[in-house]
Amino acid sequence: MTNILLPTDFSANALSAINYILKLYQHEACTFYLLNSANVKTSRISSFSNKLLATMLDNAKADVLKLKEQLESTNTNSNHHFEIIVSLKSLDDAIEICVQKYAIDLVAMGTKGATGAKEILFGSNTTKIFKKVKNCPILAIPNDYEFTTPEQIAFPSDFNRYCDAKELHYLKKLADLYDSKIRIIHINEKELLNENQENNLTTLKEYLRNHKHSFHLIPSYASKETSIHDFIEELGIDMLAMVNYSHSFIDSILREPVIKKIAFHLKVPFLVIPE
Repeated sequence: MTNILLPTDFSANALSAINYILKLYQHEACTFYLLNSANVKTSRISSFSNKLLATMLDNAKADVLKLKEQLESTNTNSNHHFEIIVSLKSLDDAIEICVQKYAIDLVAMGTKGATGAKEILFGSNTTKIFKKVKNCPILAIPNDYEFTTPEQIAFPSDFNRYCDAKELHYLKKLADLYDSKIRIIHINEKELLNENQENNLTTLKEYLRNHKHSFHLIPSYASKETSIHDFIEELGIDMLAMVNYSHSFIDSILREPVIKKIAFHLKVPFLVIPE
């Protein structure tokens, strides 16, 4: 049984992401945990009466229960089960707690919330969750993304870091859903790999020996964002997966001002793998 956490703010983007995940895991036995966070700041809780807090939780429960019933009526897969969770904590804190409490295997969510502007890659909630949740993979689904069988998953690597079995386990598990081909991308900033990179490449090949995969060396003709985006476009990639190392490419993207993120506007689901 796969446990999947589905944060929702009841926006169209959140519902679109949920529908994508239900189709992605249509052949798997899953428990989907629908999470809504009222996001009441700790500093303000003391100013609320117990009755008001209880009312907020009851209203949130009613809304999540309504969504659960809607999904159960339209998704008739007998292998899919739905549970509801409501929290007064911030969304990133609530997710972190749920991941531990319910042994979550994957967090899946839309890239923007109810007020997200189209020109921004990740909403503030998504960015905070990428930074905070370190022990569970996160799949971010672009707004209004129509389900497409993920036949090809792009996996960029500079081969400078050792990819261990745990990190690649998440990638292989996702590839196993549809026997997807994993396309490893290396942006070739130097003509030759150094000894450390060669060793890490050899290890990566060994880990992926039972999965369809290929290696692609890309000349460093532009920014990494542009190079990866062009590769996705040219090869018709269905999903992007990256390991979120400290000081990694993802980390640098998340620390950039919003205006610089626009260049990396993904049009495919993005799997962020914890280190």
